[in-house]
Amino acid sequence: MPEPIDLEYDVAADDYQTAGEASSNLKETLKILGISSSVCRRAAVITYEAEMNLVIHGGGGRIIANIDEDKVEIMTVDRGPGIPNVELAIMEGYTTASDHAREMGFGAGMGLPNIKRNADIFEIETEVGVGTTLRAVIKL
Repeated sequence: MPEPIDLEYDVAADDYQTAGEASSNLKETLKILGISSSVCRRAAVITYEAEMNLVIHGGGGRIIANIDEDKVEIMTVDRGPGIPNVELAIMEGYTTASDHAREMGFGAGMGLPNIKRNADIFEIETEVGVGTTLRAVIKL
């Protein structure tokens, strides 16, 4: 891969219709680049879960994916409510999703655990009332 590739996606709050497009696009890009199927799958899971968190919790935001010869880095940035307790938020099954999101089958409390499980590096910076930045890296 001669040059690093940067991709950016805007994700709207409460837009369940287009949720998943960024993760599908990133997965297809990685396949075209000849990245292994296991990395493509892990990147798709991370991006999808992060995208849904932006839709459900973050008030929308942006996904930034950087692909280079030794890693795929996926970041999300939102200006949502922030996460009051990150330790609690990364526990499987913990959710603050609205009844509306849960009625549609989302918000089961597996988003952050799935991101963490599929990433080689997982970082969250959050401030209540300001927003959250998530960073997940898959080493190639």
